[in-house]
Amino acid sequence: MKAGTTWMQHVLAEHPEIYFTPEKEIHYFAQAYIPGEMPLATRNRLTRASSYIGIDPRHNTPAGVRARLLWTANYLAEPVDDLWYANLFTFRPSGAFCADFSNLYAHVEKPGWDRIRDMTETLRVIYTMRDPIKRLWSHAKFHAQFVGQAEQIWNWTPESVEAFVRRDFIWKNGEYGAAVRRLRAALPKDELRVYFFENIHRDQRGWLRDIEGFLGIAHRDYSDALLGTRVNESVDAPMPEWFAGLFKADVERIVAELREEGLEAPSSWMKSFGSKAA
Repeated sequence: MKAGTTWMQHVLAEHPEIYFTPEKEIHYFAQAYIPGEMPLATRNRLTRASSYIGIDPRHNTPAGVRARLLWTANYLAEPVDDLWYANLFTFRPSGAFCADFSNLYAHVEKPGWDRIRDMTETLRVIYTMRDPIKRLWSHAKFHAQFVGQAEQIWNWTPESVEAFVRRDFIWKNGEYGAAVRRLRAALPKDELRVYFFENIHRDQRGWLRDIEGFLGIAHRDYSDALLGTRVNESVDAPMPEWFAGLFKADVERIVAELREEGLEAPSSWMKSFGSKAA
């Protein structure tokens, strides 16, 4: 969550060998293999489906609308099981990868991944990590906006914001050490790539070449305009000076855990401490 996956989707959707459904984050395997997770409850699916059924005569085509409505019908079908999931990719071109982005999949344990592998011809998993402080602030803003409480951001105190972001559904997404250990225990090296958000955007084209090699798909040229697109930005609220200091010990622990896994976090991760962040 808030680690650059919307930008990745926006760029990789240009590749003909990767198929994206209208819904970026399906979360099926989270519901199937993580106890207590219900992202595909009926009300959640109806809420998401509502954004796919509109028709704009000025910009839409009959074929495009028809494809979107047919996909939405599959998304609203029941029961939600393996066949339901497979039907979401009915319109995938032959040989193309089925792309399914979900922050929750980092919390799937090995038995779940074993079942996922049994469903696929070729399984490839990408996990990205972003500066924990920037990710946490972005996630907090995004969630406040999502639940219609964006105006409360300006009233947050150190005590209220810490209580807010340490709730499990937010906090667990930044526990990178635990996530990497879990993924590596479940997936062999040829099925998993781990990246730092900051390194991706330091060399976007290099990262894309690496992804194409990892997936075994053809090289594609991506325009500067496409790579420079900013997407899914949360409400514009500057990070308070006191925010980073609340989590310094946590970030130091996470960096140490990653180092134990042979991963050196970008030095910029520690620059939030002792300086004004925005």
